[in-house]
Amino acid sequence: MTVRWGVVGPGRIASRVVADFPHVPGAEVVAVASRSVDRAKAFAAKFGIARTHDSYRGIVDDEGVDVLYIATPHPQHRAVTLAALRAGKAVLVEKAFTVTPAATREIAAVAAETGVFAMEAMWTRFQPAVVRMRELIADGAIGEVRAVQGDLGVNAPTDPSDRFYNPAIGGGALFDLTVYPISFAQMVLGTPDTVTAHGVLDANGVDVEEAVLLGWDDGRSASLFTSLRCATPGQMRVYGTEGWIDVPPRFHHPDVIVLHRGDAEPEEIVAPHVGGGFAHELIEVTECVAAGRRESAVMPLADTVAVQDVMGQVADQLGMVPQEGPAEL
Repeated sequence: MTVRWGVVGPGRIASRVVADFPHVPGAEVVAVASRSVDRAKAFAAKFGIARTHDSYRGIVDDEGVDVLYIATPHPQHRAVTLAALRAGKAVLVEKAFTVTPAATREIAAVAAETGVFAMEAMWTRFQPAVVRMRELIADGAIGEVRAVQGDLGVNAPTDPSDRFYNPAIGGGALFDLTVYPISFAQMVLGTPDTVTAHGVLDANGVDVEEAVLLGWDDGRSASLFTSLRCATPGQMRVYGTEGWIDVPPRFHHPDVIVLHRGDAEPEEIVAPHVGGGFAHELIEVTECVAAGRRESAVMPLADTVAVQDVMGQVADQLGMVPQEGPAEL
């Protein structure tokens, strides 16, 4: 069967993702929706997409679509995702999944109730180099994993009208950057027992940068730094009792990892991604939907809920008040 995809929100990230569909067997993008008919038509023309919709409800009701890729601003994810699930359409929702733990839990509950597939578009977990890293850790290559350290920073535009600084569309470091290292740490170490955050908010209450320390009751830890005003390498290091693994910049879509064990020479492991790197998560969703699976074993909703809970604690400690969108279209 061919899994028929629709795109909600034809912006910059959607353009990069849709460009990878030629690398996805058994998938076809058949529709795109935007509140701007001109944007929808331009996107459709660029990628050879047959149908356009000038409303999100239109694509949710399109019987010729099996799965929706939702790439609207973060606060708008909730309404589109809930409507899609209730209409029986599978969803791939861009990170951050939502901007509040309550909305993420609401979506997870509706996915469970309807039995419809839902997954966060955390492409990092599907990168071949990261898959290989997880295999090495599971095989005990670095012993017992005790800690994760990492960063992800950009020197972003400081224009108050830029999306990074607009709280109404989920601006700030937390939802665009910090979600990556938190998800990485949760993937490696599991869900933390404690969260400590320190950071800086601008005059509009948008977080500009933060340091996050995650703790586990057995003493394991993750030390993470993200910033919208400091360009950083964007690397991760996983420490074990018998060695460590470096994930060079940029860690959220690496082609290489470096294994360090005892006195042995560092071992560079090359595992390049396909296309722009988005094909791997698209393949996962396409295969899951074709097989009738309710969720991904690699990126289960329980992990998304756990990560969003951590992000919620970070927001609370920094004094942020995220502006979640409506629950209905």
